[in-house]
Amino acid sequence: MKPDLTLLRDLVDASPGFGRGPAAAVPEALIGAAEARVGPLPASYRWWLARYGHGRAGDADIATVGPADAMDDDMYEAVTAGWRLTGDRLCFAVEPDCGDAYHFALDRSGEAGAGEYPVVCRDGADGSEYPVAESFAGFLAVRAARLRGLRDGPNPAVARLWRSTPGVLLDNGVHVYGPQCVGERNETFEVSRYAPDWVLVGDDSAGDGFFMRRHGRDRASVHRLGLGAICADVEAAGEPVTDDLLGWLRAGGPLPG
Repeated sequence: MKPDLTLLRDLVDASPGFGRGPAAAVPEALIGAAEARVGPLPASYRWWLARYGHGRAGDADIATVGPADAMDDDMYEAVTAGWRLTGDRLCFAVEPDCGDAYHFALDRSGEAGAGEYPVVCRDGADGSEYPVAESFAGFLAVRAARLRGLRDGPNPAVARLWRSTPGVLLDNGVHVYGPQCVGERNETFEVSRYAPDWVLVGDDSAGDGFFMRRHGRDRASVHRLGLGAICADVEAAGEPVTDDLLGWLRAGGPLPG
């Protein structure tokens, strides 16, 4: 899924452990100058640079773009620092004390679509590499989810979505939550009390919620039910929407009836 930058802003602003530097926007000219040195930067990372300039996600320091007279190999924090680009891996975030390092995989195209690169982690202890997210926005969503104690997500389908974007809000009002609000929405509607085997993953902006199972064999199906009628048997009381969350969202989130 293409990252939703409005929801990404909400995620960053609402996430504990996400620090932003006092300097705000990085001028487009400096971002372009950095790209002339290291190649095209992912769209959601460009957005971060243009809005926040620099900062961190949890304990991972995110590379910035330095002023024109400091964009050289000696500026450790800059994404243009010589050590950051190694073959088809561009390091954009590093944990302290020889911790893990996060790279854009420049040789891959991910689920997030054009303008994004998947994110991989290189283990600080043994150098092994493993996938983390499908975009920079997804990297931030994954970090935010874990900082909030949500692990990868409430179920595999939502976890897969978050690896690309911190939620989705479509023109027809369909809203699938990101880690910045899924906990609060479930608490507000007391889902654990009335439907303990289910999780509220979104709503239609018109009073109905989208529910998925927390456990069991079917953790892919989405059901719609009024937020004022939540009960233990969501499947019987509600109506089926889809068994392919990402495919449904890519198709515009058409609703039954």
